[in-house]
Amino acid sequence: MDTFLRLFTEHKPALERFVRFRIRNPFDAEDIIQETCLRAYRSFSALKDPEAFKPWVLRIARNQCNDYFRRLAKTLELPVDEFPENRMPYGRMGVTVVTPVEETLQRLGSRDQQILYLYYFRDIPQAAIARRLGIPLGTVKSRLHTAKANFKALYPHDNPPKGEIFMEKFPTHLPAYTITPSQEPPFAVRFEELMGWFIVPRLGESCAWAQYDMPGRAITDIYTSSVEKEVILHGIPGVEIRNTHHKAGSSASDASTFYFIAQLTEETCRWLGNRYSENGVEHIITFLDGDEFLQAWGSGDNNIGEPVQVMPRGRITRDGDALQARPGSVTDCVGRYTVELGGRCYDTDLLVGIFHDGPLTEQYIDARGRTVLWRRFNRDDWALERYGETWSQRFPENQRITVNGVLYVHWYDCISRDILG
Repeated sequence: MDTFLRLFTEHKPALERFVRFRIRNPFDAEDIIQETCLRAYRSFSALKDPEAFKPWVLRIARNQCNDYFRRLAKTLELPVDEFPENRMPYGRMGVTVVTPVEETLQRLGSRDQQILYLYYFRDIPQAAIARRLGIPLGTVKSRLHTAKANFKALYPHDNPPKGEIFMEKFPTHLPAYTITPSQEPPFAVRFEELMGWFIVPRLGESCAWAQYDMPGRAITDIYTSSVEKEVILHGIPGVEIRNTHHKAGSSASDASTFYFIAQLTEETCRWLGNRYSENGVEHIITFLDGDEFLQAWGSGDNNIGEPVQVMPRGRITRDGDALQARPGSVTDCVGRYTVELGGRCYDTDLLVGIFHDGPLTEQYIDARGRTVLWRRFNRDDWALERYGETWSQRFPENQRITVNGVLYVHWYDCISRDILG
């Protein structure tokens, strides 16, 4: 209890700034701060590293804010997807969908905001709002109708697919595969791809890959990437990579585009920056932006990059479905495996990545240094505040592994067009 109070007191100013920046109504902001405190106190025993208290408690607050805006979206009968764990739409772990509900509210006039907050968030009846604001009941009804219309007009609804459906020659369901441990030691291979994104940051490179949900194995997302040009970012040479994201089954013209800046050297491969548009505003995040960049894109210690020479380094060891790993975010080659996928057989090294915020990845790399199969797992309690249940509860049939005795559950897989031939 004393440790929790000390940490909460130390980081409460940051928590208050975080919430009040997003929630303009002071009463609602205070409610969210109090609820965050209560949830953090109840879950504090699960926090293994007190040094991580600040990002941990801010993540709880973010989820509470998301729930707040989700309530408005549902009340106004707007389409609501799962909210992201951070505000950046993409990261080294894949795509994150950014909800525009909060941004839409902030674009409304103060009078529209006021009537929506009072009616939908404070649950104040229209007659009581009329008394509070000193206006006729009919005016309240008229303002509420106008505010809802203005909100819906600004909210970027997804348009129904038009024209040719985009599939990029990927199968609608992931081909069957088996993974078998080999008795041979890992082979030496140079792996130059950005981990989890299939693209090599070098002029002339391009790729396409697809994501498949588990356990249904149905395709959900398709990505294409191409290296566009050389750039220098804060004095460091690299290349700019253009990426396009389609939802499977959507129109070929209905896609989002974003950019990486990355660097490949003789020793390492790493991200230097990220550029994307949100609600008509371009966002540029670079390696100088501290935790905001490093948590989403950082690779290697202090973002020095991942070594391109794949070899066991003693950071992670594997025995069946049980792994032992050093603390913190870490990657390592843990063995050699035969992958049979779609009727083809691949001899691969397995590169495992374990990240401090809960995901784990398996990347099976062939002798050419290309990814054959990429698999994502989640720590069982990852994003528990947001999803409301553990991953073993959500996907009881999916594969499970442990890391230092902690449970991880298989979520989705990715394959490239290159593997399909």
